[in-house]
Amino acid sequence: MTEIAATVAQDKLASDVSLARLYVLRATYLLLVVGLGAMILPPLLSHAPMARGVIPSLLGAVWVLAFVGLRYPLQMLPLLMFELVWKAMWLIDFGVPQWSAGQLPPTFVEDFQAIALGVILMPLVIPWNYVYRHYVKQRADRWR
Repeated sequence: MTEIAATVAQDKLASDVSLARLYVLRATYLLLVVGLGAMILPPLLSHAPMARGVIPSLLGAVWVLAFVGLRYPLQMLPLLMFELVWKAMWLIDFGVPQWSAGQLPPTFVEDFQAIALGVILMPLVIPWNYVYRHYVKQRADRWR
Protein backbone atom coordinates (compact mmCIF):
# COMPACT_ATOMS: atom_id res chain seq x y z
CA MET A 1 0.00 0.00 0.00
CA THR A 2 2.83 2.41 0.83
CA GLU A 3 4.45 1.69 -2.53
CA ILE A 4 1.21 2.59 -4.32
CA ALA A 5 0.94 5.85 -2.36
CA ALA A 6 4.53 6.70 -3.26
CA THR A 7 3.79 6.05 -6.95
CA VAL A 8 0.69 8.27 -6.83
CA ALA A 9 2.69 11.04 -5.13
CA GLN A 10 5.43 10.72 -7.76
CA ASP A 11 2.85 10.92 -10.57
CA LYS A 12 1.40 14.09 -9.03
CA LEU A 13 4.85 15.68 -8.83
CA ALA A 14 5.55 14.75 -12.45
CA SER A 15 2.22 16.16 -13.64
CA ASP A 16 3.21 19.54 -12.19
CA VAL A 17 5.87 19.80 -14.91
CA SER A 18 4.42 20.90 -18.25
CA LEU A 19 4.72 18.81 -21.37
CA ALA A 20 6.62 21.69 -22.99
CA ARG A 21 9.18 21.62 -20.16
CA LEU A 22 9.55 17.85 -20.60
CA TYR A 23 10.35 18.42 -24.27
CA VAL A 24 12.89 21.10 -23.34
CA LEU A 25 14.51 18.64 -20.95
CA ARG A 26 14.56 15.97 -23.65
CA ALA A 27 16.16 18.45 -26.06
CA THR A 28 18.83 19.12 -23.44
CA TYR A 29 19.54 15.41 -23.04
CA LEU A 30 19.67 15.13 -26.84
CA LEU A 31 22.20 17.98 -26.90
CA LEU A 32 24.31 16.00 -24.44
CA VAL A 33 23.94 12.82 -26.51
CA VAL A 34 25.00 14.51 -29.75
CA GLY A 35 27.56 17.00 -28.43
CA LEU A 36 29.19 14.77 -25.87
CA GLY A 37 29.04 11.78 -28.18
CA ALA A 38 30.91 13.64 -30.93
CA MET A 39 33.58 14.63 -28.44
CA ILE A 40 33.92 11.47 -26.37
CA LEU A 41 33.31 8.53 -28.70
CA PRO A 42 36.60 8.81 -30.64
CA PRO A 43 38.83 8.53 -27.54
CA LEU A 44 36.60 5.78 -26.12
CA LEU A 45 36.71 3.69 -29.27
CA SER A 46 40.32 4.27 -30.30
CA HIS A 47 43.01 4.92 -27.72
CA ALA A 48 46.47 3.79 -26.75
CA PRO A 49 46.51 0.58 -24.69
CA MET A 50 48.23 2.38 -21.79
CA ALA A 51 45.93 5.44 -21.77
CA ARG A 52 44.53 6.32 -18.35
CA GLY A 53 41.05 6.91 -19.74
CA VAL A 54 39.58 8.40 -16.56
CA ILE A 55 38.01 11.49 -18.15
CA PRO A 56 36.74 9.75 -21.30
CA SER A 57 35.19 7.02 -19.17
CA LEU A 58 33.47 9.50 -16.85
CA LEU A 59 32.14 11.53 -19.77
CA GLY A 60 31.17 8.31 -21.54
CA ALA A 61 29.03 7.39 -18.53
CA VAL A 62 27.34 10.82 -18.66
CA TRP A 63 26.75 10.23 -22.38
CA VAL A 64 25.10 6.84 -21.76
CA LEU A 65 22.93 8.25 -18.96
CA ALA A 66 21.82 11.12 -21.24
CA PHE A 67 20.15 8.45 -23.40
CA VAL A 68 18.15 7.40 -20.32
CA GLY A 69 17.20 11.06 -19.83
CA LEU A 70 15.54 11.08 -23.25
CA ARG A 71 13.01 8.57 -21.92
CA TYR A 72 12.88 9.65 -18.26
CA PRO A 73 13.66 13.39 -18.22
CA LEU A 74 12.55 14.04 -14.64
CA GLN A 75 14.16 10.97 -13.10
CA MET A 76 17.48 11.90 -14.71
CA LEU A 77 17.51 15.50 -13.43
CA PRO A 78 20.48 14.71 -11.15
CA LEU A 79 22.51 14.26 -14.35
CA LEU A 80 21.70 17.82 -15.44
CA MET A 81 22.40 19.10 -11.91
CA PHE A 82 25.77 17.29 -12.04
CA GLU A 83 26.50 19.03 -15.35
CA LEU A 84 25.63 22.41 -13.83
CA VAL A 85 27.71 21.86 -10.69
CA TRP A 86 30.91 20.60 -12.32
CA LYS A 87 30.80 23.31 -14.96
CA ALA A 88 30.20 26.04 -12.38
CA MET A 89 33.08 24.66 -10.31
CA TRP A 90 35.39 24.71 -13.34
CA LEU A 91 34.43 28.30 -14.16
CA ILE A 92 35.01 29.48 -10.58
CA ASP A 93 38.14 27.44 -9.81
CA PHE A 94 39.90 27.37 -13.18
CA GLY A 95 38.25 29.43 -15.92
CA VAL A 96 37.93 32.83 -14.28
CA PRO A 97 41.36 32.72 -12.52
CA GLN A 98 43.11 31.72 -15.77
CA TRP A 99 41.28 34.39 -17.74
CA SER A 100 41.95 37.14 -15.18
CA ALA A 101 45.64 36.17 -14.93
CA GLY A 102 45.97 36.14 -18.71
CA GLN A 103 47.51 32.67 -18.56
CA LEU A 104 45.35 30.75 -20.98
CA PRO A 105 46.05 27.18 -22.03
CA PRO A 106 45.69 26.49 -25.78
CA THR A 107 42.24 24.93 -25.34
CA PHE A 108 40.89 27.68 -23.08
CA VAL A 109 38.57 29.42 -25.54
CA GLU A 110 36.96 26.16 -26.69
CA ASP A 111 36.62 24.84 -23.12
CA PHE A 112 35.35 28.15 -21.78
CA GLN A 113 32.65 28.49 -24.45
CA ALA A 114 31.33 24.95 -23.98
CA ILE A 115 31.40 25.11 -20.19
CA ALA A 116 29.94 28.61 -19.91
CA LEU A 117 27.11 27.58 -22.24
CA GLY A 118 26.28 24.75 -19.83
CA VAL A 119 26.32 27.09 -16.84
CA ILE A 120 23.91 29.41 -18.65
CA LEU A 121 21.69 26.69 -20.17
CA MET A 122 21.21 24.28 -17.26
CA PRO A 123 19.58 26.75 -14.82
CA LEU A 124 17.16 27.72 -17.58
CA VAL A 125 16.02 24.18 -18.43
CA ILE A 126 15.97 22.58 -14.97
CA PRO A 127 12.46 22.81 -13.45
CA TRP A 128 13.51 24.29 -10.11
CA ASN A 129 10.04 24.07 -8.53
CA TYR A 130 10.07 20.32 -9.21
CA VAL A 131 13.61 20.04 -7.85
CA TYR A 132 12.60 21.88 -4.69
CA ARG A 133 9.49 19.76 -4.13
CA HIS A 134 11.17 16.47 -5.03
CA TYR A 135 14.66 16.83 -3.54
CA VAL A 136 14.29 19.38 -0.74
CA LYS A 137 10.73 19.35 0.55
CA GLN A 138 9.86 15.66 0.06
CA ARG A 139 10.59 13.29 2.92
CA ALA A 140 13.89 11.51 2.60
CA ASP A 141 14.14 7.75 2.19
CA ARG A 142 14.38 5.91 5.46
CA TRP A 143 17.79 4.99 6.84
CA ARG A 144 16.75 1.65 8.36
